Amino acid sequence: MDTYGTNLGEKFAAAALEKFYETTVSDKITNSDYVMDLKEGGADRMRVLTFGNITINDYTGADMSVETPTESEGDITLGFKKDYYFKIPSLSKFEAYIKDPESVLLKNTGQLLQEKADNYVLSFYADAGSGNRVGTDYSTGTVTVTVDTGAVVGVGTSWTSGMNGLGFKATGHTKWYRFTYASGTTGTISNDSDDDIASYDGGAISGAAYVIEAASVLTLTATNIYGYITDAAEKLDGNKIPKTDRWMVVNAKIANILKNSEELTPAVATAYEDVVKKGLIGEVAGFQVYQNEQVSGNNTTGYYIMFGHKSAITWGLVFKETGIEDLVGNFGKAYKGLIVGGCKVLDERRKALGYIWCKK
Repeated sequence: MDTYGTNLGEKFAAAALEKFYETTVSDKITNSDYVMDLKEGGADRMRVLTFGNITINDYTGADMSVETPTESEGDITLGFKKDYYFKIPSLSKFEAYIKDPESVLLKNTGQLLQEKADNYVLSFYADAGSGNRVGTDYSTGTVTVTVDTGAVVGVGTSWTSGMNGLGFKATGHTKWYRFTYASGTTGTISNDSDDDIASYDGGAISGAAYVIEAASVLTLTATNIYGYITDAAEKLDGNKIPKTDRWMVVNAKIANILKNSEELTPAVATAYEDVVKKGLIGEVAGFQVYQNEQVSGNNTTGYYIMFGHKSAITWGLVFKETGIEDLVGNFGKAYKGLIVGGCKVLDERRKALGYIWCKK
């Protein structure tokens, strides 16, 4: 592979990524707080690193006690891997496509990458923190929880497998736990953790009322949608999530309902990049609302309308390899490229991510 072809391949990759970032919503709802280690022929790694909060104490004049902030880290699983491989008529024509920012080849490449990437990022709704889901809760019957093990026995309950993984909170609990379904009357609850070994620290509960969050889908209308969005904002407020950089992503059906409500403040067209290209439709209850058709779900079983803060999801994307090669057994040349990426929601950042399970 000659140097000219390699450089031209890298230029195409850069131009395609530029087109991708013009339209993707992923960069508006995620952060890039990672370090990267991509190796040819070896293991790829993107690592998220973060520090916990420090404590601010009352000063009394006595010697201060030094504090060691907690440090958390986690590897991003590179679950997003896409490749390009297509024939090009000639290097000169290919170079002309790259130099023309309005070329169909670049636009199509950027658009396809945008659809794939946004679909991938928006599939991380399942990483929402326990207690951050908005839907129809289930609270029929009472429960008894065993200390240490988190084993739950229900009386008068009819739990289903669809409740597996949802948030659970009983009277006497000070925080939400993750529910693991076993049967209509039995299950287990544990701390809301993926990075550490999940255990239960909530103590014994006996014959108490409880809630399993968002156990069934909501039906949204123009008159009730604002109330559910404020419920979402209240959940972030309760977790002390900053009020800046909050976002929500809806599809066309839900966007239409929101536009017909009285509470949406429409986005102004002067912010062209966000309004036109990235689908910003306005602001409501402190959320910047984006319209994107890659929202997970459907109108039969329900859409997962994600909301959160930019700190929640760490997202990395990079062209790992790119270049131009001769076609074996044929005339001309071909371009090929490999793009890799992945998302990670650290345990302590799950509290900044949620979703509304709804349909029209």
